[in-house]
Amino acid sequence: MNLIPFCTLDTTCPYLPDRKSRTEYIYIEGCNFELNSKLVRYGFRRFGRYFQKPVCQGCDKCVSVRVDSFSFLPSKSQRRVIRKNENTRWYYSRPLVDDEHVELFKKYHRHMYHKRDWKYYDMDLKKYYDLYVLGYGNFGKEISYYNEAGELICVDLIDILEDGISSIYCYYDPEYSHLSLGKFSLLKEIEFVRKSELKWVYLGYHVDGCQSLEYKKDYQPQEILTEYVGFDKDAIWK
Repeated sequence: MNLIPFCTLDTTCPYLPDRKSRTEYIYIEGCNFELNSKLVRYGFRRFGRYFQKPVCQGCDKCVSVRVDSFSFLPSKSQRRVIRKNENTRWYYSRPLVDDEHVELFKKYHRHMYHKRDWKYYDMDLKKYYDLYVLGYGNFGKEISYYNEAGELICVDLIDILEDGISSIYCYYDPEYSHLSLGKFSLLKEIEFVRKSELKWVYLGYHVDGCQSLEYKKDYQPQEILTEYVGFDKDAIWK
């Protein structure tokens, strides 16, 4: 296993544009199941072989959250989302990359660029592989969703952990917004974890004031990581 730690300089925060952000990274070749689980418990997010967590000066807005699947009860509106997707098919596999995935990713991000002014990055097969497939080891998985015609309409990338799953990234076809596929995919994650007799769905960061991340508050009960600490200290969730 090869580990290379490094840190960025201050850049414009992707969540709160009036602030600066700084990110700690660990690049890991050959990350195993146990180490990936530990890194998630300490607040790291995995993209490819890169593991990252915020180390911003004078700001603690990025709060790692996890949902207790054993105690979760869907709300009335969440039950409606489940009913709306009775005919949505899903498939569980290792992370995949092909033209269909890349085109759906680009379609979703063009939509979010116009809807919420997200920064748009042009994606290709190589970039997608490096960011969402590489480094998946024996823990990285994908739940892909299809309409009745067999067309890919949503992709949810996850990591299986010792105590649950890490929700890495989800994107969907905006033409199917009426199905609330982002919400549905998270509800399926909670169902999947519970059926696996695990407990936690790690949702990454909630940032108060960032509209794109507000949905995470709708999945309760939750715990938060109280502080980002080094491996010489315990990671405490409350």
